Amino acid sequence: MAGKSETRATLAKRRADVASMFDKVASRYDLMNGIMTGGQHLYWRRQVVRALAPRPGMRILDVAAGTGTSSRPLADAGALVVPVDLSFGMLAEGKKRWPDLPFVHADALDLPFTDATFDAVTVSYGIRNVENTLAALRELRRVTRPGGIAVINEFSTPTWAPFRALYQRVVLARVIPAAAHAFSSNPAAYDYLAESIRTWPDQRAFAQLMVDAGWRDVEWKNLSGGAVALHRARA
Repeated sequence: MAGKSETRATLAKRRADVASMFDKVASRYDLMNGIMTGGQHLYWRRQVVRALAPRPGMRILDVAAGTGTSSRPLADAGALVVPVDLSFGMLAEGKKRWPDLPFVHADALDLPFTDATFDAVTVSYGIRNVENTLAALRELRRVTRPGGIAVINEFSTPTWAPFRALYQRVVLARVIPAAAHAFSSNPAAYDYLAESIRTWPDQRAFAQLMVDAGWRDVEWKNLSGGAVALHRARA
């Protein structure tokens, strides 16, 4: 029992540390995304919207929604979107920008929604920040109605070896840290970002995790040479 309690305490602290880290970068988070991706994040976001195909009345859960930038186009399409995040700082910043969106403080491992509530669930660049990926995917599956979809956009592994080497040795090791030290109020957060991308499963391995969590018809689309991968599946 002591070991289990210690594990729970360790996980709780890790979760709190991640939330605190995002609290500190909330005000400039979207600006930093634009700087570090060279504007590519706008193209990636459009691909998420296209994969979700939002329509009026469609119920969409946007997990790790941050300031709600990913939720806004879904709501504008008429969907009933619920943005959730673990960071109070992100939620507060989002509420200032989009007061009409129903922001909810929630843990991806313990979502405060009943089974089969949503027609679709989506996560953009947040699933790798959850300490138990498989459990998070199962929780997403739980709140999705039968036949509903998941669209998960996440940093991934470039498919062309020369670009992969350049991406890992230059972009992750040098460009992101340099940009963070120049423009961010919390550069350490972006050191974490680069390391979390390096250790994240590649496209096929993440697809298998989705299958293991109960999702079916799992497929993915590489964006920007595989630096980002858009996974789509059905409940």
